[in-house]
Amino acid sequence: MKYDHAAFSPAPTARQPGTRGAYGCASRGEVEDRVRRFLPMVRRAAFHIYGAGRDGMEVEDLMQAGIVALTECAQRHEGPGEDGFAAYAKIRVRGAMMDLIRRQLADTRTARRKRAQYARAVERLQVAGDPHPTGAAIAAELGVSDAELREIEASAVTIGSIEDAYDETSTAFASEDPDPFAVLSADQDRQQLVSALGRLPERLQVVLQLFFVEELNLTEIAAVLEVSVPRVHQLRAKALKDLKALMETD
Repeated sequence: MKYDHAAFSPAPTARQPGTRGAYGCASRGEVEDRVRRFLPMVRRAAFHIYGAGRDGMEVEDLMQAGIVALTECAQRHEGPGEDGFAAYAKIRVRGAMMDLIRRQLADTRTARRKRAQYARAVERLQVAGDPHPTGAAIAAELGVSDAELREIEASAVTIGSIEDAYDETSTAFASEDPDPFAVLSADQDRQQLVSALGRLPERLQVVLQLFFVEELNLTEIAAVLEVSVPRVHQLRAKALKDLKALMETD
């Protein structure tokens, strides 16, 4: 009875001991540690910018943008020390918050006034007997060009706080898609598992393949390997112990 051990060979992209993981330049543990330690810096920056009187800006939005930037920094930074990372992260975090503010600056008082005029124009046309006025009719009612009308309509798309809109009971937020972070973590765990399996002795690989893939019981595995059932139990226990140690080392 022959078994193909190729499936247990390290994948070309699998992470090997001493190398970085799938999180850019840093390992997953390093990323989580850096994000946790530098969260107070993100919080201070968010409240500092929020306190400067940004109209329509929520501090939670600033913190969300800062955390995303901090995570990207933690993944990519490979500088000489933590001082270098701290300076790098501070610049990127504040930059991300200011980018968010700049994206929201388009919603000025003038834009809001034009949208109010737009709504009143639509209402007048509907009262006059046109339940679904066309863009041309609305533009004529407002006395603006088609390009100006499109600009007014586009300004209605704004960034808001998700906490204000989110309702966990609403089907609008329901999704059957898998969580992206869970998918990424599962893929990294699978790569680590394949890499660790490929470094086990061949006999232990065979025991795990027969037990988990072929779904043979201990008696059947003993017959295949021509050993006793207690010996199979010992081999399986050793294989799992060594596999766990290899993955923890990775």
